[in-house]
Parts: sequence; C-alpha cells; structure tokens
Amino acid sequence: MRNNKPIIAAERSHMSRKEIDKPISSYFGENTFNARLMEANLPKDVYKRLLEIIDKNKMLDIDTANTIAHAMKEWAMENGATHFAHWFQPMTGVTAEKHDAFIEPSGNGEVIERFSGKQLVQGEPDASSFPSGGVRATFEARGYTAWDMSSPAFLRKNGSGATLCIPTAFISYTGEALDKKTPLLRSINAVNKSALRILRLLGNKKSKKVISNLGPEQEYFLIDKDYFYKRQDLVLTGRTLIGAPPAKGQELEDQYFGSIKERIQIFMHDVERELYKLGIPAKTRHNEVAPSQFEIAPIFEEANIAVDHNQLVMDILHRVAKHHNLACLLHEKPFARINGSGKHLNWSLSDTDGNNMFEPGRTPQDNMQFLVFLVAAIKAVYEYADILRASVASSSNDHRLGANEAPPAIISVFLGDQLTKILDDIEKGNVSKVSNDAIIDLGLSSLPLVSKDTTDRNRTSPFAFTGNKFEFRAVGSSQSISFPATVLNTIAAAALDDLADKLESKKDTDIKQAVFDVIREELKKIKIVLFMGDNYSEEWHKEAEKRGLPNLKTTPEALMALNKEKAYTIFNKFGVLSNVELKSRYHIRLEKYAKDIDIEAKALFDMVTTQVIPSGMKYQKELAESIAGASNALGSGVDLSVQKDFLMNITMLISSIKSELIKLKVSCEKGGSIKGEQAKSDYYCKEVKTKMDAIREDVDKLETLVDDDLWPIPKFWEMLFIS
Repeated sequence: MRNNKPIIAAERSHMSRKEIDKPISSYFGENTFNARLMEANLPKDVYKRLLEIIDKNKMLDIDTANTIAHAMKEWAMENGATHFAHWFQPMTGVTAEKHDAFIEPSGNGEVIERFSGKQLVQGEPDASSFPSGGVRATFEARGYTAWDMSSPAFLRKNGSGATLCIPTAFISYTGEALDKKTPLLRSINAVNKSALRILRLLGNKKSKKVISNLGPEQEYFLIDKDYFYKRQDLVLTGRTLIGAPPAKGQELEDQYFGSIKERIQIFMHDVERELYKLGIPAKTRHNEVAPSQFEIAPIFEEANIAVDHNQLVMDILHRVAKHHNLACLLHEKPFARINGSGKHLNWSLSDTDGNNMFEPGRTPQDNMQFLVFLVAAIKAVYEYADILRASVASSSNDHRLGANEAPPAIISVFLGDQLTKILDDIEKGNVSKVSNDAIIDLGLSSLPLVSKDTTDRNRTSPFAFTGNKFEFRAVGSSQSISFPATVLNTIAAAALDDLADKLESKKDTDIKQAVFDVIREELKKIKIVLFMGDNYSEEWHKEAEKRGLPNLKTTPEALMALNKEKAYTIFNKFGVLSNVELKSRYHIRLEKYAKDIDIEAKALFDMVTTQVIPSGMKYQKELAESIAGASNALGSGVDLSVQKDFLMNITMLISSIKSELIKLKVSCEKGGSIKGEQAKSDYYCKEVKTKMDAIREDVDKLETLVDDDLWPIPKFWEMLFIS
C-alpha cells in the first residue's frame, strides 16, 4: 500500500442494535406528514375538504390552509423541527430550500412559534440566481413557490436539527415555470385527460382518473472518501478525467448480484432506514456489474411522488455515505472503460382502482384496452423519439449512451416475440372479422396466465416492454427523472388523442372492429421503431439508418429537438410548456453542457499541470540519474539502451502532454468567447472534448510507466477494489 493511501476498515453503523431490530412497518413514513397523520391531526371536515381539493384540483381556501399549517407545525415541532422550508426543484437538476424559523416577535423581546396558511401555501425565494434560460432577467429577482398538496411534507433531519420541508412548485413573477415539478404536474393532467377519453370510447365508464406511475432503478458507485478527496476531478466534476484501467474490471462477472460486502451492507441498511422514515418504499438492493457499483430500486409510485422521492434518494445516498467514510458517485461514467450508471425509469399508466393500462387482462374488453394503450406507447416513441432522446441528453450521459453497457442513442421499442407476433397478425389482417372469440384466438387472453413474463428483458433496448410496463433505460443516473417522465406523459397523451380522433371518425363501425382497423393502419407506419434484436450491434445501426430512425449521439445535436416546431406544438397543445418555457429549457441545457465541459477541461489542466507532469519529471530525473550512475559505475561499454528507451518514452509523453495542454487552454479561451448556446456547445463537443481525450490517452500511458510511489493520484484498482 502506498504511503498516501488509507488503511480501510469496515465501519460500524451509527445506529444502536435496538434501532436496527425494529420492524420496518413500525417506523415507515414516521418523518412524513402523510394522509394517516393528516386524518389523525385535522378536523374531519378539513381533512375531507383537503382530499377533495387534491382530487379535483381546486383552489385551497385560507381557512383550510391555516388549519393545516397549524397541525403541520405542531407535528413538526413535536419531532424537533425549529424551521420550515419550501422544498423545490429548480432547473439546476437538484433541489433547493430556504429555511425560515417558526418564531415571530410577540413583544418585550420575546417570540412565539407560528406558521400560517399563507406561509404554507406560498413562499418568495430570490429567483435571480437560478437558471431561467431567458425567462427572467438577472435583476428581476422575484419568484414564487407554491405548495404541492399531492406530495406530503416531510422532516429533513441533519445532526441535531430538523426542518419541515414542504414540496412546492417554483414559478416566476409572471407565471412561467422555473422548475421541473410544474411541467410534470401539467403532463400528469394531460395524460389523464387523454387516457380517460380513450377509455370512454372503449366503453369503460368506471375509471375516474388515470395516473402515471414510475419506478426508477438508481445505480451508483461507492469509493472510500479519502480517495475521493485526493482527486480534484471527482470533487469538481463527479468523474475521473484521467486514470488507466485496472488489470481486472468486470470481465469475470463476479460482482453482479454477488455477496454484498459487510461495510457496504451496513451503509445500505442505514440508507434504507432513512428512506423508510420518509415513506420511500425501497425494495431492492444489489451489486451491479462493475466493481464498487450498486443499485437500489423502489416499488412503483405515482409519478409526482416518485420524482420527489428519487431526489431524496440521491441526497440520502450522498449524506449517509459520508457517515461511513464513503463517497457516493452518481455520475453516469465516473470511471472510463468501466461500466457506467443509469437510472432505468419504469413507466406505466393505471386508474385509481389499480387497473394497469398495460396489463393484458383476462377478458376480451381488457385485451382491447391493452392493445390500444400498447400501440399508443409505440406510436408515441415513433413520432417523438427525438424529443425522448433530448430528455436524457447531458454531457455526463453522452459517455454512457451508445457504449456496450447502455442503450444506444437510437430510440427503439422492444416488445418480445409473443406481442410482436400478435401485432404482426393484426397488421397482416390475419384477424379480419373481430369478435370476442377472435380476440381470444390471438392469444391475448392467455398472456397473464403464462408461466414466465410475456417478454424477455432485452437490456440493450432503450424502451422495452417488461410484462405490464415500459422500461426507459436511457435515463442517466445523476439526472432528475422529472423531465423524462414529463416527456413520456406528454407524448403518450398526444398518441392517445390521435387514436381517439381516428376511433371517433369510425363512429358507424362496431368499436371492436374500429379498434382493430385503426391499430392495423397505425402498425403499417409505426412498426419501423420496433426492434427485437441486439441494439449494440453494428448491423442494427445500419438498419436503423435505413429505416430513417434518428441517431443523435451527442447532447448538442439531441437538444436541437427541443427547438423545433414539433416540440413547441405538442407541449403547447397539452399545456405542459409554453413556447417561452420550452425555449428556456433548451437554452439552459445547452449552457450547462458547455459549462460542464469547460469545468472538466480546467480541472484536467490543473491536475495534469500540478500533479501529473511534476511526478513524471521526478521519475524522469530518477531514471536519468540511474542511467548516468550505471554508466559511470560500469563503463561506456555496457549496453544501457533499454533504460534509455524507457527514459525516452517518459520524456516524449511529458512533452506531448505539455503540448496538448497548451492546445486545450487555447481551445477553452476560444470557447468562452463564442456567442450563442448552440454554437458554443457544438464547439465544446467537437474541439474541447477531443483535446481532453488526447491528453487523457497520454496521461494514462504515463501512469502505467511512472514509479507507483511517485504517482500522486489514487488509481482505479485502489478506488474500486479496496473496501
């Protein structure tokens, strides 16, 4: 072990044995002001009124707000809270909060604790320093947070303090959405309206509301915190900008689902305990493919709550890791040539009675419903694949998408053999006269009864049907799932509305026959987005090009989809994003892309200049002195060509690195002067990233040659395998 590396021992959980032994059900949700607590702490008429307001999206009156605020404050103070905060999700991609104490002056230098309905419902944080993409000028500081009644308030406990956090939307003074939650809530309403329209046409009069459900599988890395703080690149960018691959990576496939090490399992237990207290239903934990890579996955929840909960999951992973002297890495590609991390976003639609729209069902009527929603999902991806790709575009996700570990940038749909055959039969007209018997003969009625899932899990597909849901596998591990979910809901609403229009145009036809006629017509067009094979293969890339499917490999080209008429039309039509709001997101995302790469380039320059080159030169000096000493001691007749060649390699690498650093600095200076986010991001993608890659190639070679004791930066094998 090198002298600058820590000796690592397994950490003890900071919880007592008594706490660990408590059943989960006894403390699940104890730190949330959930429906059970509201029912227990609110007058019956107030509680009933609140449920009606949430269900029917009504305005909250001040008397009801005051009563709720008082009950919420009393509960929070009983649990040690001294402050409250409107917890919101600005366009930074992380959460934000401003803490206010409950106290108010009561005269004579004394205070009382008070929390009013007005304080609960609306806050006014300074909006000037958050990204707005041109929606607000810097000097226009006013922004408003508005209570999201559909997501429960919760207690954030740090150390000895506690804060009451109230989930809120964040809007500008003039009403534009400055956050990720507001468009999501609008998209949830849009897909509900469109789904109910289809259900009514199919004869379903029972369903009162259709909700979007999400289940994000969160992948992450854990390394020792001491290693983390020895690497400027990890601290500033979340990924290693240099580093040679270890002799062993994931080739032996011994990490995946392997036995969880003691230190990691203690960490996972503490994470889950914090999540359970907040009512977050973490269900699964396991080792992932790469060394030191792991996954945590929840049970499905309503989309808005699932988004809030995933933001808390990421926060708690970081926070609890510090208690165990660990660092949690959520970057999509923290280690080059090592499997990256995604956040597989499972998505489905169901009504409030628990009926899943993507469940084939046991009756012909259920089968019809399933077919319509299935085809609507395929149609949505076919027509809006470019917008779906843009929803997951980022500088960090570019390192992962398209590699043989994640779906490619080509968005396609995987259904599996059984469903593909059913749709193929419908398209070919193998069922021309539709009856209940004909539907049953298709094999749909037996789908729920088969002994295994109706589809295999094609892990190479970006959008795969997995039994009764779709899995959007292109989402990055570090990003909020809010915008991908917003896009999924919106494009599904558009597809459902289009199918509804076509069904209504066939009002003189029997509904069963009309459904099959419409589906048959749609499949002839949309089937090109279906692919059942290996999405990693070169053959598929060639085939996708023939089919005319978009292959947007980088963030700058992917984000252009958000600045096209098609995007403005669909988001406007469903009231999800206005033209101004959508354009702001396009500009914000491009600006962030350029800034991310600029920060990486500067961090790389600093590390190589102050750490890599000095260590290389020290070794160069030692080699030179060693060769000179050997020559003096042994005489000029001794062949020292091997040693000299080695010294020459070191010297040439240092020279090459220095030369590439100068080019990188010039490129960054030029990039900083480019006007316009699209032009700037294109430049950073094509010019700055290329020069960073060239530097990394030489530095990684140098790392494998320099004396281990002289190399100042923790190596991959140390970070990934020492725990």
